Amino acid sequence: MSKFIVIFLLVYGSMHLYAFWRTRSAFNLTLYPAIGLAAFLSFMMASPLLTRLLERGGYGDGAAAIMAWIAFTWMGVLFLFISSSLVVDLYRLLLTILINLTTGDLTRFMVPKALSFYLPLSLTLLAAIYGSFEARNIVVEHVEIKSHKLPKDIKKLRVVQISDLHIGLLLKDGRVSKIVDIIKAMEPDILVSTGDFVDGKARELDELALVFQQLNLKYGKYAVPGNHEYYAGIDYSLKLTRDAGFVVLRGAGATVSGVINIAGVDDVAGKAFDGYKSTDEKTLLSGLPRDKFTLFLKHRSHIGEGSDRLFDLQLSGHTHKGQIFPFTYVVGYFFPHLSGLEDLSGGGKIYTSRGTGTWGPQIRVLSPPEVTVIDLVYGEKE
Repeated sequence: MSKFIVIFLLVYGSMHLYAFWRTRSAFNLTLYPAIGLAAFLSFMMASPLLTRLLERGGYGDGAAAIMAWIAFTWMGVLFLFISSSLVVDLYRLLLTILINLTTGDLTRFMVPKALSFYLPLSLTLLAAIYGSFEARNIVVEHVEIKSHKLPKDIKKLRVVQISDLHIGLLLKDGRVSKIVDIIKAMEPDILVSTGDFVDGKARELDELALVFQQLNLKYGKYAVPGNHEYYAGIDYSLKLTRDAGFVVLRGAGATVSGVINIAGVDDVAGKAFDGYKSTDEKTLLSGLPRDKFTLFLKHRSHIGEGSDRLFDLQLSGHTHKGQIFPFTYVVGYFFPHLSGLEDLSGGGKIYTSRGTGTWGPQIRVLSPPEVTVIDLVYGEKE
């Protein structure tokens, strides 16, 4: 965890240093205003860590929630500002090169320093306002998959997937109830949670999780741990998930009512923590009846070597599809299976959810949250 904190401070610190340079150069700040700006940015850089300290100190219902809203809203706004500022800076740099290489007068096309600050700032505020609404606009995605491995007498087996709910300081009961109401309306046979169901230890989280007890489904509810279950404390997270009525699959699988195989594994982030349950995916999946449709739950959308021949559909999350554009491209570099349904070379499929909640900033830009409805129907694969 200390390695994560060091990397976080280096990256986040660099973002704040860039913001300091952009602001100071745009307004030609003198010494004392520059010191004040540096102090403010230093505090905001440390605010996510202060949030976690307050939460662990038992202030989750008050001070920690307020600090979380400030810290993570700032994080989202800062990312948007830097992204748009870099575009302006790149334009200014290219134009400067052209001015030096040509004899024509191109200086009239140069963006003034003050405008080069206010233009990205305006775009940032507009995007942040839009993103705060998009983060609350849950989209229901529908997918249909045919398989001859389903019982012929079952016309349709409906699986609903939620992922990356991040029940924590910033997720209120109204949003959890809305999500549960959406799930109810879809009338699923099975509900699965593909990790990061939990993201904190505030006192009211127990009550939020219990809202899911309302969902009594024909074939049950299943979940796997994500990385944030470990960050919040794996024992606490598992208890919360089970209290919500989920069967947690940790390197385990079962044939449910003779209809479908469901298996799941821990997220690999757990290797750095006590309590991690290591699993050989191929051994796990090979032990399930091959004549049944196999649903494999795995938080990250990585495909284990050779395992795609042993499952029919892997359900994953974790990526949030970047959550805030253009971070999508960064996440896509590390996770080729970024979002949506894809065919795999081994014959199986993978569906990667954009996530049902948000992590950190309560902002989403070009990546709305989703509840996914997967209808499994009898028939030959297309």
